[in-house]
Amino acid sequence: MALSLTVAGTAAAQSKFQCKPDETYVMNVMVSAHPYWIPVYQGFKQAAEAMGCQAVFSGTPDYDIAKQIASFEQDLIKRPAGILLHPMQADPFIDPINRAVDNGTSVVTFAADSPNSKRVSYITSDNLAEAKFAAEEIVRQVGDSAEYAVLENPGQSNHDLRVTALIDYMEKTYPNMKLVGRQASNQDATVANRAVASMLQANPNLKALWIPEAGSAEGAVAAVLEANADVLIMHADITPATLEQIKAGNIHMALNPNQGMQGYLGFVATFMAAHPDLIDPFNDYKTSGANPMAIPFADNGFAVITKENADSFDLNKYMEGRDPN
Repeated sequence: MALSLTVAGTAAAQSKFQCKPDETYVMNVMVSAHPYWIPVYQGFKQAAEAMGCQAVFSGTPDYDIAKQIASFEQDLIKRPAGILLHPMQADPFIDPINRAVDNGTSVVTFAADSPNSKRVSYITSDNLAEAKFAAEEIVRQVGDSAEYAVLENPGQSNHDLRVTALIDYMEKTYPNMKLVGRQASNQDATVANRAVASMLQANPNLKALWIPEAGSAEGAVAAVLEANADVLIMHADITPATLEQIKAGNIHMALNPNQGMQGYLGFVATFMAAHPDLIDPFNDYKTSGANPMAIPFADNGFAVITKENADSFDLNKYMEGRDPN
């Protein structure tokens, strides 16, 4: 038994799926105080700790592409092994990501992408599947010949896809569904409140709203309640405020990416991208120079949040006993 324990201990000590001392990985986001990032970073940190790695949370508190790029470039000064990045916009991040990769820092994107950059992988929920699910649920609740509207956040890839995919699906599958409003709220609850108030005034028969993120949903539900309107609200993501509205029955449901898995898979992908020597796939990576880890898309799945299961998504309960740093 002593011999077997020694062998097992030696094998564990020699595992290649472990970091070197002080090997660091960063998770970089915009609007860093947003509650969405908390479970994502917990998953990221959990995977890092399991592999003996250092995890750092970074980004900017602002919704500002220039400031996020500046924070990303500041992270690179410390030469981390890899960065798990949520790029606010795709194209402005192409050059910063490419420079990072060329200088030896692996980059994986999550939740939003920069597909034309040298990022190695993209971790997200399936936004097309989310949009289809939302469309089918709206039709199931209000019928296939009703008026609906959307809010949007132009420029962020996952939000764009959630909106355009739902509209396309409605046009092809339920042609009698009428889109009567489409306004940019840019994750601003105040802007969303005004936009929805205007939609309701102009379209008294509006029956459903689809919103690609939770911040705008906070303003939208307030407008619907203020107008005492009967409008079905569905949105993607979740915040403590919208969770309470779901519990109260004012929001029909939310489609929420599995955030913990997003962070956990994101870390593993970033680690593997930084250690491509661990992989020897059956392809041309040796002659093409491509990182053998390259995975175009990994689906972390999504959950459907309703009044019945809302307690499972209480962020305060989730964080009990956890280190937020």
